[in-house]
Amino acid sequence: MSGRLVLVRHGQSHGNVERRLDTRPPGAALTDLGRDQARTFARGLTDKPGLIAHSVAVRATQTAREIADELGVVTHELEGIHEVQVGRLENRHDDAAIEEFNSTYERWHRGHVDAPLPDGETARQVLNRYLPVVTQLRLRYLDDDEFTGDIVMVSHGAAIRLASAVLAGVDGTFALDHHLGNTEAVVLAPITDGRWSCVQWGTLIPPFYPEPDVDPVQDALQSADPMG
Repeated sequence: MSGRLVLVRHGQSHGNVERRLDTRPPGAALTDLGRDQARTFARGLTDKPGLIAHSVAVRATQTAREIADELGVVTHELEGIHEVQVGRLENRHDDAAIEEFNSTYERWHRGHVDAPLPDGETARQVLNRYLPVVTQLRLRYLDDDEFTGDIVMVSHGAAIRLASAVLAGVDGTFALDHHLGNTEAVVLAPITDGRWSCVQWGTLIPPFYPEPDVDPVQDALQSADPMG
């Protein structure tokens, strides 16, 4: 096991600027700033990745291509790693929609994985499509001694935080209280018995302590980017 899985959130999209719950692929494209963020992310990598993957969403595809063009690496599209699907809340940007999404998302991180978004997904459904993709990447590449380098996987903020907390056993209150900005990443290192260790969450490194007084709904209402 020589590499890590770098789960990077896409660059700024027009949906982010408009504060929309833009979750259904293909979704909005990157802004010029989003493209710059992707190139900056690529230049900040210590080593060239062995593989760059991305979700089916336009903003993830464009982010991956900007990173790949900067580094001279090919990209691979993967099904199943798109954003949490918010159902009837799709494309809304009003406070009521943002509050409803984040209230349900908070319940997921507190163990209520079958709580549904309105005509959207449950946490269990998100994890059932997302985690097998991560497992296959690990089995095919990271567990192969002949594969070198990290895997950079361009995905989406809410989905990354949910999946990473489950995979690496990160406390749910920490995940709720630490959003990912555009092109911030969670870095997972494979360890024994199929388990993962979280070695970086955005700008933070372990230990990741539980947060005693999180209020993700109010945080989201005050944020210009509630999906991070």
